[in-house]
Amino acid sequence: MDNQQNNNNRPDNQQQNNKPRFSGLSWFYIILTMVLIGAILFSGDDEGKGRNVSYSQLVTYIEQGAIDKVAITDKNGVTAHVVQQEQVVIFGSQVKDEEAYVQTDIPSIDEFVKKLDETNAVRKENKQSPIDISFKKDRDYFWLVIGNLLPFIIFILFFIWMSRGVGGGVGGGIFNVGKSQAKLYEKSDKNNRVTFKDVAGLEGAKQEVEEIVAFLKNPKKYTDLGGKIPKGALLVGPPGTGKTLLAKAVAGEADVPFFSMSGSDFVEMFVGVGASRVRDLFRQAKEKAPCIIFIDEIDAVGRARGKNSLVGGNDERESTLNQLLTEMDGFGTNSGVIILAATNRADVLDSALLRAGRFDRQIHVELPDLTERKDIFLVHLRPLKLDSTVDVNFLAKQTPGFSGADIANVCNEAALIAARKNKKAVDKQDFMDAVDRIIGGLERKNKIMTDEEKRSIAFHEAGHATISWMLRYANPLVKVTIVPRGVALGAAWYLPEERQLTNREHLLDEMCATLGGRAAEELFLNQTSTGALNDLERVTKQSYAMVAYFGMSDNLANVSYYDSSGQSQYGFTKPFSEKTAETIDADVKAIIAGQMARAKQILQDNAEGHHKIAELLIEREVITSDDVEAILGPRPWKSRQDQIIEDNEQLRAQSESEKEETEKSSEPTQTQDEINE
Repeated sequence: MDNQQNNNNRPDNQQQNNKPRFSGLSWFYIILTMVLIGAILFSGDDEGKGRNVSYSQLVTYIEQGAIDKVAITDKNGVTAHVVQQEQVVIFGSQVKDEEAYVQTDIPSIDEFVKKLDETNAVRKENKQSPIDISFKKDRDYFWLVIGNLLPFIIFILFFIWMSRGVGGGVGGGIFNVGKSQAKLYEKSDKNNRVTFKDVAGLEGAKQEVEEIVAFLKNPKKYTDLGGKIPKGALLVGPPGTGKTLLAKAVAGEADVPFFSMSGSDFVEMFVGVGASRVRDLFRQAKEKAPCIIFIDEIDAVGRARGKNSLVGGNDERESTLNQLLTEMDGFGTNSGVIILAATNRADVLDSALLRAGRFDRQIHVELPDLTERKDIFLVHLRPLKLDSTVDVNFLAKQTPGFSGADIANVCNEAALIAARKNKKAVDKQDFMDAVDRIIGGLERKNKIMTDEEKRSIAFHEAGHATISWMLRYANPLVKVTIVPRGVALGAAWYLPEERQLTNREHLLDEMCATLGGRAAEELFLNQTSTGALNDLERVTKQSYAMVAYFGMSDNLANVSYYDSSGQSQYGFTKPFSEKTAETIDADVKAIIAGQMARAKQILQDNAEGHHKIAELLIEREVITSDDVEAILGPRPWKSRQDQIIEDNEQLRAQSESEKEETEKSSEPTQTQDEINE
C-alpha cells in the first residue's frame, strides 16, 4: 500500500518540480520591465496630469477668465491650463499651485471651438489676452510603450545572450566564465562506461596504467607500505592510436568520477580566465576524490614558456600553465586525484610539466603491430554482417602503419561500399576497396587522358613495380593501377615491412624503387614528366636525413645535426658551417645519382618484363602482385613479414602440442590393484 501511495503521489511531485522557477535575475528583469512601462505611461507633458472636471465646470472657468491655454485632442478630449486666481475654486478649494490643469470630455469639438472664439472676441474687446487654442492627436499608448521599450528590450536580450553565451559549455555565462568547463562522468553512469575489454591492442600501455587502476580501487594497499602513486601520467603517441579511449578505460575500470576536458578549454579571450578555470577544476576534483582528471591535447596550454612569444602574446597561456603547475604540485601526497593527459607533441611541452611530481610517467601509445591490428579488427567487425570470404589475418596484414582510428574507418568504408552495391553482407573485396579509398583516394575514371599520357603513366608505374620486385629490402608490391585517384594519375600499393631498425641497405633499396618511375621514363621513353614530383621529394628528404641525421655519409660519418627535443635550446637553427652545408649537398646528390644509375641498370636487365607489365597495365588498368609474379617470376627473397607470420604459427603450434603433452602427463594413472578390481 505504501509503495502504491508513493507511486500515486509521484506525478504530483513531478508536476511540482516541473513548475517554472524564477531566479533572482529573472525577478530583476520582470521588475525592471514593469518600472519602465509605468514610467512611460505616467510620464510625458503636463497635460496628462490634470484634474478631471465636468464640462459645465470647464465652461464656468472659461467665463471667469481662469483659463489661458486649451489643448483639444482628436478624441473630444480637452486639457485646459488654470491661471492662479483667488476666485477660482476647484473641488471646493482655491488654486494655490503656480500651474494647474483640468481635463474633461466635450460633446462637440466644433461647438466648443465656437465657444472659445466668442470668449476670445470678448477678451479682445476688454484688451485681455486671448485663450491659446491648440490641437493635438490623442496618444496611442500601445505604440508609445513599444517605441520607448524597444531599446530597453534589445539591451536586455543582449545582456541575456551575453550572460548565457559567453564562455559556453557547462557552467557557461558571463558570470561563470571563470568556472571549469570540464565534463563530469560519474561512476554510476553505466551507459558511457568503457573498460579495458573495449580497448583492443595497446597491451603495453594497458599494463602501465593497471597500477593506477589498482591504486584507485585499493589505495590503502600502497599507502600502508609508504608508497606513493604517480600523480600524473602522460599518454604520448601518434593521432588515432587510442589515447583518449585508454584514459576512459582507466576511469571505467577504476569506477571513479572522471573529469574530461581539452587543453584549449582553459584558454579564453578574457585575462585570467584560464588560471581561474584551472583552480576551479582542481577544487571540484578534490571534492570528488578519488577521481581522474583527463586533459586532452595538453600541448594547447602546456607549450614551453618563453619560446617564440610576441610581446604580451602568450601571457594568458603562460599564466594558465603556471597555475596548472602549481595545482599539480600542490596536492596532498595521497589525495586520490590522478591526472591523465594526452598529446602527440610531447617535444613542445614545458620541461617543468614533465618533471617527477607532476607527470611522473610517460606512456607511449604506438601504432599497432600485426597482432594488435588483428585484435582491433575483431572489435570493429562485430557490428558488421560479414561474408565468409573475410579473413581477419589477411586484413591485418594488408593494413601496415594503420592506427586504430584508421582501422575503424576501413570497416565503416567497407560497409558503405557494400551498401552502395546493394549487397547483403560485406565481403573481402569491399575491404580492399575501402583500403584503396583511404590510401589513394576516390577513383576518377571519368578523367580524360590521351593515349600518350596513359602510356607514360603505365611505363612509370611499371618501373616502380619491377624494381621493387627485384630488390631485397624494397617494400613488396601489392597492386598497381593507372586509374587516377585523388590528385595522383597512377598509384602503386606496397606492403611495408614492420621493422624496428632501418639500416643503410634498407634506405638505399627504398630510394632505388622510388626512383624507378623517373628512370623508366628516361630510359624507355627518353623524356621526363611532372608525375615524378612526389617521388623526387621523398627521395630528397630521405637522402638528406641519411647524411645530416643518421650519419650514413662517407664524408660526414657518425655526425648528426638532428635535435630530438625539438626545443632548439642552443639558440641556433643551422648547427653547421657553410662548408659543411656544401658537403651535405654534394653527398646527397651523389647518393641520388648512384641510386638512379642502379635503377636504370635493373630496368635494362629486366626490360622485357617491364614492357610486359606496362602493356598489361594499359590493357587492364589495374594489376596485382600475382600478375607481376607471372611475368617476373617469384620474388627472390621472402618478405620479413611473411617469415614472422610463419615463425609465429610454428611457435603457436609448438606451444599447443606442449600443452597437450602436459595435460596428458598430469592425468591420474590407475594402480595395479585398481586394474585387478
